[in-house]
Amino acid sequence: MEMRKLGNSGLEVSAIGLGCMGMNHHRGPAPDRTEMIALIRAAVERGVTFFDTAEVYGPFTNEELVGEALQPFRKGVVIATKFGFDLGPGGSGGLNSRPERIRQVAEDSLKRLRVEAIDLFYQHRVDPDVPIEDVAGTVKNLITAGKVKHFGLSEPGAKTIRRAHAVQPIAAVQSEYSLWWRLPEADVLPACEELGIGFVPYSPLGRGFLTGKIDETTPFGSNDNRTTLPRFTPEARKANRPVVDLLEKLGDERHATPAQIALAWLLAQKPWIVPIPGTTKLHRLEENIAAALIELTPDDLLSIDAATSQITVAGDRYPQAEADLTRR
Repeated sequence: MEMRKLGNSGLEVSAIGLGCMGMNHHRGPAPDRTEMIALIRAAVERGVTFFDTAEVYGPFTNEELVGEALQPFRKGVVIATKFGFDLGPGGSGGLNSRPERIRQVAEDSLKRLRVEAIDLFYQHRVDPDVPIEDVAGTVKNLITAGKVKHFGLSEPGAKTIRRAHAVQPIAAVQSEYSLWWRLPEADVLPACEELGIGFVPYSPLGRGFLTGKIDETTPFGSNDNRTTLPRFTPEARKANRPVVDLLEKLGDERHATPAQIALAWLLAQKPWIVPIPGTTKLHRLEENIAAALIELTPDDLLSIDAATSQITVAGDRYPQAEADLTRR
């Protein structure tokens, strides 16, 4: 697979990574653990070198799963994980990026991931109660101590990116970005380009909607977080069908699936963008990986922009309380 560098950090990863959250968190009944370990290892065998997890997924169990799966391949892969929540005994479950909490998360994540250093350590959400300079400084000290290699932020605003980067260079910013959520184009992507920071789109397939396999009748499991998202009400799913119709039309012209067109579009935006689609199925993994082989022309991109500009996406991506945690 093509490799890409995340900005000026020197951190090189496969052009398409693998988001591991759904392997046991937020997507209905957890799949068989042994099968998920096999899937992660199958991804490595097919050229994927970039894997995304977080302590909050589970909590804790997703890191353990990823750590066990990737232990045999440790020297050839990059694992990203995240801190920023008050978890563990006595924890509130809310935001907590105080320096002592960051240091504790690092120690615990090192053990769960079975690594000597965390490749990429993101702040999961910006904590308004802790100056971002203190967060960046704490991670800088962890880097100096050899416990972390690279620093990242998830869902920050442009001002926060600049403030953090001034203390400790940021390797990557992770935010939702896809053909039906393009807000990062306003100021976050320009800031990343200016500062030489890589960008990692999560939910690049719109939490599955852009694959064309979800419609207004599709049921979700009881602990599937899409049941709480305004964009996934039956009415919104029906109203948002034109986005999928566009991807299917483009896919038919190129003998590709809607998911592959959606991922190819992201890859064509910037050479330092690396999407991390998640899946629990081998055939979907292979489908996503194959998107790296699709090259969209400038005319293709112009036609996609023109078509999507005529489509109004229905429903917010998060309930208000969760939306308030983003772009700070």
